[in-house]
Amino acid sequence: MKISVSHLNEMKFEAKTQKSSFIINCPEISPIEYFLSGIISCSATDMVLLPKNQGKTVSNLVIDGEVVRNEDFPKKFNTLHLDYSFDSDADDIVAARWVMASLETYCSTINTIRESVSISYSITHNGTKIRDNEKMISGGGSKIDMGNIESCPS
Repeated sequence: MKISVSHLNEMKFEAKTQKSSFIINCPEISPIEYFLSGIISCSATDMVLLPKNQGKTVSNLVIDGEVVRNEDFPKKFNTLHLDYSFDSDADDIVAARWVMASLETYCSTINTIRESVSISYSITHNGTKIRDNEKMISGGGSKIDMGNIESCPS
């Protein structure tokens, strides 16, 4: 993977990837907000594609993320809580497995930070809270085989 970031003017930058480009407009959206958005978007793509791979659908997907950071520099992430809310045509056990497969195996961005960040999650499925403030075990991740999935290239 290769990305190039160029200064445009004031606090605007253009990020060019191998496939596309986008504008980073600081301080309107800070790089750390883009970073957190990328982490959440990675898991969101899994939450659409894992069910699709099983002939299921997810709708009304919202993933909220909240981070606690160091107060002093470096202001790194200390904790991350992800709150998953979605509807699907699967039962609660399968829905929770999709979240865990994303967190433990498929989401590269989450697995990139998990050694240094305490990660927790909650799941609301079809309007019912099925997991509340569960802690993700830090470490090297585990393989949950949900089959091959189409995904955004990592």
